[in-house]
Amino acid sequence: MLELGLQHVAVVAIAVALSSIIGIGLGIAVYRTRRARDLLLAAAGVTLTVPSFALFVLFIGPFGLGPVPVVLALTLYGLLPILRNTIAGLRGVDPSVVESARAMGMSRFRVLITIEMPLAWPVIITGIRVTTLILIGIAAIGHVVLGPGYGELIFDGLARVGTPVGVNLVVAGIIGVMIVAVLYDVLFNLLRVLTTSKGIR
Repeated sequence: MLELGLQHVAVVAIAVALSSIIGIGLGIAVYRTRRARDLLLAAAGVTLTVPSFALFVLFIGPFGLGPVPVVLALTLYGLLPILRNTIAGLRGVDPSVVESARAMGMSRFRVLITIEMPLAWPVIITGIRVTTLILIGIAAIGHVVLGPGYGELIFDGLARVGTPVGVNLVVAGIIGVMIVAVLYDVLFNLLRVLTTSKGIR
């Protein structure tokens, strides 16, 4: 259980990190341009409509079995909440604050880094938290392509349906996923408090 738990935590952490880098980067790039942000949000939304089982299987061809297709699929599934919250957070910054900073001679990049991002951060980290909780559940399905984590217990149990051992394996896998979700939730609540300015908590 511990080994599978560490695997589950690791594959989700890698996917969330990649989704965050891509999602926040794209959000920063398009939040000022309506057409670009609408197109990106639509594209990210379409990704979520693809059944996870099918997407994992589609990635077998180019990437084979194992953790790689799982990480790539999870990264795609994790983009929308982060991208949407990054755009919402940055657009929610009071324009008068930005204008005042620009009037003081600050460059656009400096305004983004020192004013807009800190003010938008609580919204952005909420998107990352939502993404993480979503991916924890989807990661279990990744065992269909021999991905790591508690999906191994769940799929082994499903293969033994009708036996007490099968039920126990499925329940153990579900409990494991729930524990990982609780641990991640506690971590992100702590991270939000530690990384958010006291004035905007």
